[in-house]
Formats: sequence, structure tokens, C-alpha cells
Amino acid sequence: MIQEGLSPKEALKDYFGFNSFKGQQEEIVKNVLQGKNSFVIMPTGGGKSLCFQLPALMLKGTAIVVSPLIALMKNQVDVIRNIDGNHSIAHYLNSSLSKGDVKRVKEDLVDEKTKLLYVAPETLTKEENIAFFKSLTISFVAIDEAHCISEWGHDFRPEYRRLKTIVKQIADVPIMALTATATEKVQYDIQKNLDMMDATVFKVSFNRPNLFYEVRPKTNNVIKDIV
Repeated sequence: MIQEGLSPKEALKDYFGFNSFKGQQEEIVKNVLQGKNSFVIMPTGGGKSLCFQLPALMLKGTAIVVSPLIALMKNQVDVIRNIDGNHSIAHYLNSSLSKGDVKRVKEDLVDEKTKLLYVAPETLTKEENIAFFKSLTISFVAIDEAHCISEWGHDFRPEYRRLKTIVKQIADVPIMALTATATEKVQYDIQKNLDMMDATVFKVSFNRPNLFYEVRPKTNNVIKDIV
């Protein structure tokens, strides 16, 4: 657990062991801590997850993270648990859990032991879960793979279109939308659907300085990643 009163940079070092943020991560984290809506467009591997994990660990209550991928939920929960050493610090709720597992997760949430709760959009929209989440202290809601909201996006999922309505029923909290890519049309559609036209937009460059092109005879250009 992160000590109270630390700055974002101090919390980063204290919890994750990093001396500095990458790119716009610090500005994004501060925006969340200030209770503002955020729209983050950041390429895969750019550090999106830390942008909601760190403020979730610093703020009072539980942050709900909406994700469409069960494997990704489990991976991120395992990472946080391994760092913290506390199984209750992060959980996920989805169709892969037994009734007993769901009961244990909800008990940890009620006891305020959990800082990060990953849910599938279908889980969040169930009436019994809405009623339960309303009884909790929610710090903010992060919507990962937010391009799934847009009918113009490449992975449109109808359940994502209902998220803002559900979030409003649960709590009046800031929203963070995150995606690896979004055209201006998709970005506008996402912000309009989530009613967050006032969101601070963070667009992280897709250019990676550790990549270079090597031209070889009789082959196409090859991209190498310098480690």
C-alpha cells in the first residue's frame, strides 16, 4: 500500500521502484488525482496501465477498471498483487469466477481492502452489481480499450455504449478513457458518448526512438527494436 501524503513521483518510486515517469504519465496521473476527466491515447507498450494504477493506489476508495479482455485483467491483477504482496489489493470480476470467488471479492470490497477492481463491461451493467457498487466508495472509473465505444471503431462492442449511463448510476466520479489508437472521428464519438467533452486529452507520440530502419538488399525495410 502506498503511504499517504506522497507526491506522484514519490509514490512511483515507493511502490513501483521507478525513478521517473515515462512521457506524459505524470501529467495524466496528476489530472486524475485532481478529479478531472482524462482521455488518453497511448500506443501499446507506452505505459497506459500505470496511468490508472498509480492514482488508484493513492486515492481513497476503489477504482473500477473496465476491460474487455479476461486474460489482460488477470495479468494486471497478478502484477499488482506481486508488487504489493497483498492478494486483496486488486481483484477482477468476470464470468470466469465461481460464486465463492465472487463472494470473497465482494467481501474485500466492502472491507475497503481493494484499490483496483477490473470488470468486464457485461459485469458492470448487471443490475445486482450496480446496486452493490453504489454502496462502495469509488475513486474513479477507467475505461480501457475505449475505442470499443465507437461505432466507427474497429472493435465496436454495444455494451460499451451503456457505460456512461451505468457509471452515473453508481457514482459521480471522474472518468478516464484509454485507447492505443483513435481517429479524430472516433475520439469525438467516445468523448460524446461518455459525456466527457471537457476531458483533458493526452496524445502520446507513436514514434519510438529505440526503433530504426535497416535497409537490406533484396528485402523490405526491417524494423529493429534496440533493447
